[in-house]
Amino acid sequence: MEVIKTKSMHPDIRKLLSFATSVEKVEEEYDLYIHSTERKLYGYTAGNELVGCMGLEFLGEEECEIKHIAVMPKHRGKGIGHKMIDHIAHCTRITVETDRDAVFFYKKLGFEITSLGEKYPGVERFRCVLDRLRSNC
Repeated sequence: MEVIKTKSMHPDIRKLLSFATSVEKVEEEYDLYIHSTERKLYGYTAGNELVGCMGLEFLGEEECEIKHIAVMPKHRGKGIGHKMIDHIAHCTRITVETDRDAVFFYKKLGFEITSLGEKYPGVERFRCVLDRLRSNC
């Protein structure tokens, strides 16, 4: 995985981010990755093709929050999301807020899942936490 720093957004990054956030927010989120010192956007390639991306916000030396993670539809189910999360091995605590559709993915990777309730009308959200220090004990 490589950090994406280019000012202009590649069409594949635009597409991937649109899977992880609303289309209306893609530009705003990308701009945060380019200009924030606490955020980084990573691209995952297979061959010469960009097939995934993961955006992180670093909350400290060993803690980060996954803000966005997405894999191109034809590459899903191949372990790419897991590989991207493994790439951030230096983070001993990883958090993410997600919807019901992604809960199983995070649970399978060892994240502890807590319902945040209905944060938006009709939409239940979940907080997922992977504490690598505690899970290795």
